[in-house]
Amino acid sequence: MFNKKYHVLSHPLVNARLSQLRQTNTNSKDFREGIHDISLILGIEATRNLEEETFQGQTPVGPFTGTTIKPKVGLTPILRAGLGMTDALLSLFPSAAVYHLGLYREKVSLQPVEYYSKLPPVPPIDTCFILDPLVATGGTACAALAMVLDWGVPISKIKLLVVLGSEEGLNHVHTEYPELEIWVAAVDPTLTHDGLISPGLGDTGDRLFNTIRV
Repeated sequence: MFNKKYHVLSHPLVNARLSQLRQTNTNSKDFREGIHDISLILGIEATRNLEEETFQGQTPVGPFTGTTIKPKVGLTPILRAGLGMTDALLSLFPSAAVYHLGLYREKVSLQPVEYYSKLPPVPPIDTCFILDPLVATGGTACAALAMVLDWGVPISKIKLLVVLGSEEGLNHVHTEYPELEIWVAAVDPTLTHDGLISPGLGDTGDRLFNTIRV
């Protein structure tokens, strides 16, 4: 499934940060910071080919030709874990609109269930970044993609940013949407019968927001 639309980061800083996140004894503060840092690197890598436009400016010394990002960017975090990636992307795109999508995975069927959407009637953006820290089965990511496509954003203008995915889940997404651009920090080989990535990170939402049941 590896092609020009599918990108796995290979970077020592990402590997080290992810290893820290995997540790059971990593507290919520450090977990949030790690997700933020990896998301920032994902965002930088995923925006290499964004279209630019030029303008004429003036420095204290003389005139110069500068650039700005041309497309209007929208961020679509999948609640609630996607919130952990949002601030990192907002640091790159401070004026980006944020459209929350509420999806959860039903525990028995492992199928996605929609419970919230903040998408306006017509998309006022040119490029959409879907933020989903974990892609396990791929069902939730596919459901979010279907919502954004139905909203009117073409697949060529959507990028899926993922901190950690399973091979099976990413294959599922790629099979359903072969033209989708995927950026993932790391891929784990195993998906358990309960739909958990192994070795994985655990429940990312609980770890981000310190709601782990003991």
